[in-house]
Amino acid sequence: RSKTPSLFSLPSPTPERLQQPPRKPDPRPYLCPAAAMPGGVDKIKNIVLVLSGKGGVGKTTVAVQIAQSMAAQGKKVGILDVDLCGPSVAKVLGLEGKEVMQSSEGWVPVYTDAQKSMCCMSIAFLLKNNDEAVVWRGPKKTAMIKQFVGDVVWGELDMLIIDTPPGTSDEQMATIEELKGAKLRGAVVVTTPQQVAVVDVQKEISFARKMGVRVLGVVENMSGFVCPCCQEVTDVFS
Repeated sequence: RSKTPSLFSLPSPTPERLQQPPRKPDPRPYLCPAAAMPGGVDKIKNIVLVLSGKGGVGKTTVAVQIAQSMAAQGKKVGILDVDLCGPSVAKVLGLEGKEVMQSSEGWVPVYTDAQKSMCCMSIAFLLKNNDEAVVWRGPKKTAMIKQFVGDVVWGELDMLIIDTPPGTSDEQMATIEELKGAKLRGAVVVTTPQQVAVVDVQKEISFARKMGVRVLGVVENMSGFVCPCCQEVTDVFS
């Protein structure tokens, strides 16, 4: 295994390259098509998206808690962060500073423990520093998500949780399209009680239905404050 090169030292994928992938595996690890490596999601039993229409509703926290809950039950779990411009899963899991390794089979995700009960993949592992901005247009975002889905050696997992950015744009559409044929069970939608967030989450549910993704449930985060003394619940945000 060897370390992958810096993300920004590699040439950008072009639209022509995305439409006409090479017949032979491309030696440049960040540009080769998903089919070029034996990594991928074929051996994953269940895949769940975590969506939100509004930012700041605690979507990443919910995604990580779902993953940790499954791992605590003895399941093998992976978590994929496709929020390319604002990745935060690595920070929540305490994995900042970790590096993705390159093997003959593809990218090796970062494991959270020695038992390898939970693994994680995020663009945060590929950045030179945490303050580095990712300024990409749609085609390059699509290329990166394609590699996250197809080139990472996820192995046999009971569940893969995919944390997405807020909205209904390139990242969400590219992720769902790349998961065609995979065991995508549905999506968990996260919101907060504020009316502005509720309006946006209704749009997110509409998006999921249009894309043919089953909505497994809606999590209303920050719905109330529980007093540590008397246990009374105060609805702060509604």
